[in-house]
Amino acid sequence: MKALLKKYVIGDTTLWIVFIALCIISAIEMYSASSTLAYSAENSASPMLRHVGFLLGGIIIAIGVHFVSYKHIRMAAYLGLGISAVLLVWVLLKGVTENGASRWLIILGIKFQPSELAKLSVIIVAADFISRIKDREKDEWKYFKYTLILLSVIGSLILFDNFSTAFLLCVVVFIMMFIGRISLLKLGGIAGIAIGVLIICFLLVSVVPKSYLPKRAQTWANRIDDYKKEKKDKKNKYVITDKNRQVQHGRIAIARGGTFGLMPGNSIERDYLPHAYSDFIYAIIIEEMGLAGGIAVILLYLVLLYRAGRIATNCDTVFPALLVIGLSLMIVIQAFISMSVATSLGPVTGQPLPLISRGGTSILITGIYFGIIFGVTRQLKTETMEKGEIEEKEDENMPVVALESL
Repeated sequence: MKALLKKYVIGDTTLWIVFIALCIISAIEMYSASSTLAYSAENSASPMLRHVGFLLGGIIIAIGVHFVSYKHIRMAAYLGLGISAVLLVWVLLKGVTENGASRWLIILGIKFQPSELAKLSVIIVAADFISRIKDREKDEWKYFKYTLILLSVIGSLILFDNFSTAFLLCVVVFIMMFIGRISLLKLGGIAGIAIGVLIICFLLVSVVPKSYLPKRAQTWANRIDDYKKEKKDKKNKYVITDKNRQVQHGRIAIARGGTFGLMPGNSIERDYLPHAYSDFIYAIIIEEMGLAGGIAVILLYLVLLYRAGRIATNCDTVFPALLVIGLSLMIVIQAFISMSVATSLGPVTGQPLPLISRGGTSILITGIYFGIIFGVTRQLKTETMEKGEIEEKEDENMPVVALESL
């Protein structure tokens, strides 16, 4: 078995450990956090089995994708971009609406979130555009413009019903452009415009009556207002209402956790915390695994980012380096946004904790993220081994050449 794994599962060993560890934590915590779903299901085991099925699917996808050359990934991303653009338009017109947002499509009985495919495609295509900048004077403005158009079109389609995802995607691509050494003047200009637009939107939301705003704008305005009021209102800080039910029960779960937690399966707040299996699963992790478990999860994501940085520095070309950095940043930043929501450090956004929260599309697409990163490390190892074999053969032949010359 060990020999089989060494032969077919190649890549960065540390990242494989991080990936499998996150899947194991997900399976353990979902068993506990999905109790409310188990009560309402015909078969109490079906929510857990469904989640484990998606995790296994994500692992299989990661293994399969890591055999695909990143050169083929680059070409396939353009097809994925076209498909995701069509699906994003479709979801706005005919999508399934939950909690006031239209984010899902049902295709052949399978619930699918097009924004997840769009994020993946945009990161790969953006990495391709930035990597094509060879001459700063001739190429930079051209591919910088292409990247902005790409981000504007796809980001706008996502923005209608998922502001946090669109914002997250913009931040990741901006960091990729910074790492790709796009002119600081251009990046500063874009950052200034973006900040200005956000300020104007915030002022409009504050001034314009909420009844005149789009539904999602109203939702975000209410979330921001509730978050600000809660921070200011010290008197009713611990009062549980319908509006702050998630946040308050999340806090209670964290407070109950202590240093080492109540141990998996012993959570009490899972029965009171709405969406304990998705938006607030990190609170359940801390309740059951304590501060130690919460820190361990954070470290797993930080190790992923650190190893991705090391991998990028070992790449001989720009595209795979930017690809690995972009994908790892998307996973890690999303994870920290999700954890900040669960710990009341930010307003509720609906971002899942990658590989841990319930959500089939998110798990499978995250499996592709890891698969691509594994694929880059596999190719680097293969190239290094081939280079080493060539150097050994040259060293072996040198004495023979020397003797023949004599």
